[in-house]
Amino acid sequence: MNNKISIMAFSSISPLGNTSAEVWENYLDPKHCFTKQFLDGQETPVAALSTASKEIVEEIKESDIKYKFLDNSVLFALAASRIAVENAGWTKDDVFGINIGSSRGATDLFEKHYKEYLENGKAQTLASPTTTLGNISSWIAHDLQNNGPEISHSITCSTALHAVLNGIAWLNSGMADKFLTGGSEAPLTDFTIAQMRALKIYSRINLDEESWPNLAFDFDKTLNTMVLGEGAAVCCLETGEKENAMAYISGFGYATEILEHNISISAEADCFQKSMKMALKNENLDGIDVIVMHAPGTIKGDLTELRAIEKVFGSNLPLLTTNKWKIGHTFGASGLLSLELALLMIQHDTFIGVPFAKMDFKKRPIKKVLINAVGFGGNAVSILIEKA
Repeated sequence: MNNKISIMAFSSISPLGNTSAEVWENYLDPKHCFTKQFLDGQETPVAALSTASKEIVEEIKESDIKYKFLDNSVLFALAASRIAVENAGWTKDDVFGINIGSSRGATDLFEKHYKEYLENGKAQTLASPTTTLGNISSWIAHDLQNNGPEISHSITCSTALHAVLNGIAWLNSGMADKFLTGGSEAPLTDFTIAQMRALKIYSRINLDEESWPNLAFDFDKTLNTMVLGEGAAVCCLETGEKENAMAYISGFGYATEILEHNISISAEADCFQKSMKMALKNENLDGIDVIVMHAPGTIKGDLTELRAIEKVFGSNLPLLTTNKWKIGHTFGASGLLSLELALLMIQHDTFIGVPFAKMDFKKRPIKKVLINAVGFGGNAVSILIEKA
């Protein structure tokens, strides 16, 4: 990577809240954000938006008649994008690109429209435009009155970090000077939960028990414990090292697994080894302070990523952490929510670990953090950020 990319602003709405101060305070609290919802015919642990975040989304929905018919995945992204662009000081006179992805897109709205179609044999007039994946970035461009390129995509759980990759490519090519990138997901629906249960990866741990429903980072667990969460996160990127940048992106990597099964990953996560090595090719490995792991809470997903990290770093591991024990797996938004944790740890020079972690680490200043994400299909991305 020839030039560093500046992260000028970051915003999210999630189970942790909607301001950086609120999010940080919640990270300092060792309690998880899971509650119960009745999904797929039974009570299910999920991580829903915080009350404050829900209020912001509702305000947007009621602000314009057109927004009443949008899926939560779009509304979440609108809320986060408005705040990020304002914090970056971008205006409607600035031409900037937009790439906001989602693993599943308009999940709730699609299921609603399809259910109605099965019941009466007719589709609603707006069923297609409002459930098309590309409408996320299109609506953000409309809302922000932007005239730059707008892109939406789905690369399952690594979608948000692939959006960052795409933004970097546009900036480094000279085709854009500014790019808004991120991911949004609203997966707390009956059919989505049913699919995760069919894969036998959803947590069966009861919230009433004195334990965490999602045991991401417990490498000795004998059951899969993935729990879904919802939210959106975006960051404003600009070319070069800007004086008021939050942090710099100084490395990136990507790789695709050779699959044996639709959701398989190799025993030592070859895709992660390749993506991390690519992101770190110009780095002294001793200088990497923290890795925010993808670690979804499944037996194989957590352990194979750890093995990949051990292969790359040997016995001298950086500090390791994840946020999915706290906010669940937010699918397409998860990579950017992990990047949020990385930014906050750099900003506060404080490591946020996993409360039930059994690994011992030596305290160290936090200046460089590597963020990992991988999706079904083995599409891995690693992004290196460093203190500005």
